[in-house]
Amino acid sequence: MDAFSQPVKILAVDDSAVSRKLVEHSLLGDRYSVVFAKDGREALELFAEHRPAVVITDWDMPDIGGLELCKRIRREFQGSYSHLILLSGNTDKEHVVEGLAAGADDYLTKPFHAGELVARVEVGCRIVELHRQIQAKNRLLEEMALTDSLTSLPNRRALDVWAPRQLSAAGRHGFPVWVVLADLDLFKKVNDAFGHDAGDTVLKSFAQILAANTRQSDICARLGGEEFLLMITHADKKNTKMVVERIRQQFENKKFTFGNSTITVTASFGIAGFCVTKPPDLNALVCRADAALYAAKNNGRNRIEFELAPRETGV
Repeated sequence: MDAFSQPVKILAVDDSAVSRKLVEHSLLGDRYSVVFAKDGREALELFAEHRPAVVITDWDMPDIGGLELCKRIRREFQGSYSHLILLSGNTDKEHVVEGLAAGADDYLTKPFHAGELVARVEVGCRIVELHRQIQAKNRLLEEMALTDSLTSLPNRRALDVWAPRQLSAAGRHGFPVWVVLADLDLFKKVNDAFGHDAGDTVLKSFAQILAANTRQSDICARLGGEEFLLMITHADKKNTKMVVERIRQQFENKKFTFGNSTITVTASFGIAGFCVTKPPDLNALVCRADAALYAAKNNGRNRIEFELAPRETGV
């Protein structure tokens, strides 16, 4: 009927054993997996545990009634959408409006018809599935917005999201942060000689080496073109150089075959770091690393250069 591959989880809440049994009989079969709560407090605990697709709750209950239960589910579980159906013997329209305003999606009067309850549950299932599809598409769009399409590395936008938190934490807790700028040497010659597909192959290979040498606590990104960035935290200058040197060597040793030609490509690296209580912003660090990268290019390429010693600020 929809995209639910497992039985639909339903939470039924009622302090009446008779009413719970009526709901149970209405929802028999493999289609639904129903859990029952005797009051609102138990319902909140079960909701947190099971995150049901549909909640069927009586209006009048001890401690937390159905109205308050709807409000609390909407307030406390905003990241988990469920379809809420209120049951009540009151048919007054103002009563219905009050229930819907509290966060309920549907309202059914007691005594209810079993077929009508099932039909309204199915409507809820379809709505929940639409919410899930929208959330999945939004997550995909967000991931695409933060990912470089060629290399699958984070892009500059992702770096701008990640870096400020790390720089702020480094300033508070006093751990070092290093920004490593990498630029592939003479990359235009690869494109000119073998075409852009060959250039893309080289870029993806460097990205793979970069990602393989990046800890989960750090980040690497493609800034654009043949320029990449790596941020390393909680490491001293010696260890940072060791990591970057490993990346440099692995890329230098990589062989690329295009047609009848086998070539190697190299990269140059510029590194800037800090370990002070007031961290610079990301752009300032990138500019300092870029100056070091410029020195690496001028000093022969395929090498690592740190920024000038006076700017190292104790790292």
